Amino acid sequence: MTDAPLPPDATPPPVVSGETPYGPTPRRSRWRPLRAFWEWTKSMATALLLFFLIRSFLVEAFKIPSGSMEGTLLVGDFLLVNKLVYGAEVPFTGARLPAMHAPQRGDVIVFRWPEDPSKDFVKRVVGLPGDTIGMRDGVLQRNGRLVPEGYTSHTEPGSDPAGEEFRWQRRYLARSGPSASAAYLPSRNNWGPIIVPPAHLFVLGDNRDNSLDSRYWGFVPDSMVKGRPLLVYFSYVPDSTTPVSFLTNVRWHRLGTRIR
Repeated sequence: MTDAPLPPDATPPPVVSGETPYGPTPRRSRWRPLRAFWEWTKSMATALLLFFLIRSFLVEAFKIPSGSMEGTLLVGDFLLVNKLVYGAEVPFTGARLPAMHAPQRGDVIVFRWPEDPSKDFVKRVVGLPGDTIGMRDGVLQRNGRLVPEGYTSHTEPGSDPAGEEFRWQRRYLARSGPSASAAYLPSRNNWGPIIVPPAHLFVLGDNRDNSLDSRYWGFVPDSMVKGRPLLVYFSYVPDSTTPVSFLTNVRWHRLGTRIR
């Protein structure tokens, strides 16, 4: 004896435990975790790609570690650096994008230190290719004229150390010849005049008495310039006795300060 067929408008009986429900078993719910993971992976990949592109070609963060630019930049300043203005370097290729313009006299720049390219320095450009520059009693001279510099500071005005680290300048003296080289005795505040070679820059720190700059180690190849600082996006007073000084010693008045 067989069961009678259900009428078309009849409600199917409930499924009893152990019985197979009508139709195929739904499997869509099994793929929801994988689909969510895939969406998360795509979002993260997009965010990382945007971060890489922005950091490589547009802006990069930089922290001031020393007082060589005091008067303009302070220890504990965090800067946003415009990498596009001088032509950003394409990663892993050594090639550079077209520059908006070349570094100018007076520009504050971030560059790879020629003595150790793994370290970034920030200084001010005071000499371009072909410029004749020197210093007399701490006053900068360029192309035979005194350079007004309202941004500089002198923390040790009574001293003028000399040493072998300045002797490299002999190869670039405006007055050439063995006699000029032999008589050349440069010091921190008295040196030159020397001529900046092609494709190089001469840079100085604004804190002239406490700056490891071109006076000591030479010119900066323009290919090692990374960018120009735009503004201070964060700043605090470092304090070794306070573990959270970056929270308690914030220099609120410096946030948003433009670098000039």
